[in-house]
Amino acid sequence: MAKIVLFDGTSLDMWRKPDGEPSNWKLHEDGTMTPSRDDTVSTVTFKDAHIHVEFREPSDDEREEGQFHDGNSGVYIHGCYEIQIIDSYGDAPPKENPCGAVYEMYMPRVNASRPVREWQTYDIYFRAPRFNEKDEMTEAARATVIHNGECIHNNVILHWATPGGITDHPVKEGPLMLQGYRFDPVRFRNVWIETL
Repeated sequence: MAKIVLFDGTSLDMWRKPDGEPSNWKLHEDGTMTPSRDDTVSTVTFKDAHIHVEFREPSDDEREEGQFHDGNSGVYIHGCYEIQIIDSYGDAPPKENPCGAVYEMYMPRVNASRPVREWQTYDIYFRAPRFNEKDEMTEAARATVIHNGECIHNNVILHWATPGGITDHPVKEGPLMLQGYRFDPVRFRNVWIETL
């Protein structure tokens, strides 16, 4: 197992735009980063991995004109399967595709969201899809997702690629993508993967 730090608060060197150009996300003095209008994609690719992401939903006073009020972003495993990030604290019943949802596939088992301006964590244990020698997929990807210490998905099958990623089909190996949806000022810190 090898741990690879993708973001430690000091640079965006491990990230690029989907077109391969350097990432244009904003690096802040407090060691966080926030989205631009573009997604940001890790320069590192992986197969099976433990993925750790810390994020914080913005409060109204942190938004600029034209930005929306739900702190919408997402973590795309392999640039393909989205774990939703959105302000869902206190939602009952939950909105469609709340925080922690595997977008358009699975609702989280519990609402583990914290209030805006509180740091949250995703720990995602990902098993990549398997392919035979003809590059035919023989097993779909699977994921277990821990949100703020609560298991919200337990070894679920990831049946298809979710919308908005950098690929529309499962791949053997891929990067991590963080969504720059509507450039909402969701803050990220301490992003790493550990290959399994």
